[in-house]
Amino acid sequence: MTIAAADEAVHVRAPGKINLFMRVGEAGGDGYHDVATAYQAVSLYEDVRAWPDERVSVSFTGSIDVSGLPTDGSNLAVKAAKLLARTAGVPAGVRLEIEKHVPIAGGMGGGSADAAATLVACDALWGTGLPKDELHRLAARLGADVPFALTGGTAIGTGRGDRLSPALATGSFHWVLVVAEFGLSTPAVYRELDLLRIEEAGRIGPATAPIGSPVVAAAVLQALRAGDARLLAEALHNDLQFAAFRLEPALRELIDLGESAGALAGIVSGSGPTVAFLAADAESAIELQVALSAARLTALHVHGPVHGARVIHL
Repeated sequence: MTIAAADEAVHVRAPGKINLFMRVGEAGGDGYHDVATAYQAVSLYEDVRAWPDERVSVSFTGSIDVSGLPTDGSNLAVKAAKLLARTAGVPAGVRLEIEKHVPIAGGMGGGSADAAATLVACDALWGTGLPKDELHRLAARLGADVPFALTGGTAIGTGRGDRLSPALATGSFHWVLVVAEFGLSTPAVYRELDLLRIEEAGRIGPATAPIGSPVVAAAVLQALRAGDARLLAEALHNDLQFAAFRLEPALRELIDLGESAGALAGIVSGSGPTVAFLAADAESAIELQVALSAARLTALHVHGPVHGARVIHL
């Protein structure tokens, strides 16, 4: 959707994501790892409102603590707006107000959702009319998870996670997210995985062993096509989970707690520390949310798949 430059805000909503499955290859010469992951967009959203302005700026509100977020040129949403402006030859700026609900540094792609929503909002605000493929190319330049935040749904990501192939998912899956009071640095978790593999060379099990070209297990795709939560629970896997456990051992205890409270399975999402528990259905998810909340944890019931970045209001 494109419009002529507007005086009123463009409102775009983009979802957070969970990684249902993640295999991590060895680090390349550039330090980056090839991955094979199954993404699912879930109903925990970032809301971006964009107004015309002479310069690019961003501010934050939301249901989470946003006090530590940068608002300078290092912010991913600011980078997205400036990248689109340069690409499309737009001399204007934009004032971004972002209402955040996806945990910060939580492995759910909140910053990537902000960037994806900013691309869509600025494209509409400035009337640039970039083709969908061009927006995806720009998204990939901003970060590995940004293209998925644009598309949403369920998808397989390869390369650095930015080469996407749609995955058929039948029905809706219900999750309970437990939001940690701390963050985990994605680079730190990858470094820990590399270290773990070196330390346990020759002894390490297949769960974290380095592999040449990682692929998503067929069982994941079959469970998604069938819309079968129990089958999917058996197929959930994340190589980074073992590294996250070493950095934050409490995460292992949290997964044990959730599974003993009725979850079909729990998994660290991406590099963590958010833990996603899969429930059999909506009623089971609500019961699990109540049980985890009673344990004084921040527990959220969400469902997926949901759509990607989308204009809500012009």
